[in-house]
Amino acid sequence: MQSRARILDDLAKVTTGAVSTLAGIKTEIEGMVRQQLERLLSDMDLVPRDEFDAVKAMAAKAREEQEALHKRVQTLEGRAKTKTAKRPGRGAGAKKARPRTTKRKGPAAKG
Repeated sequence: MQSRARILDDLAKVTTGAVSTLAGIKTEIEGMVRQQLERLLSDMDLVPRDEFDAVKAMAAKAREEQEALHKRVQTLEGRAKTKTAKRPGRGAGAKKARPRTTKRKGPAAKG
């Protein structure tokens, strides 16, 4: 019976050693995979997340400003249309005024 207990103890030690060895191998493999991925990502010249978020925020702000300016231009154009419509003779069908002609003085005026 004692030899069986001794064999089981030895088997438990071997199993424990194998498990710890496998855990170490797992850690090594994870480290190697992580290094390979980092190398691949650095070769791809990807943008870090914080820089992406900063540019995204800038683009959103620029879009908001552009929309605000668009609304302002629409308002100003509306005001300009109402002002030109209220002035008599300034509508779409109004004739253009003729430029004034002045008499020339000098040798070309004699005739």
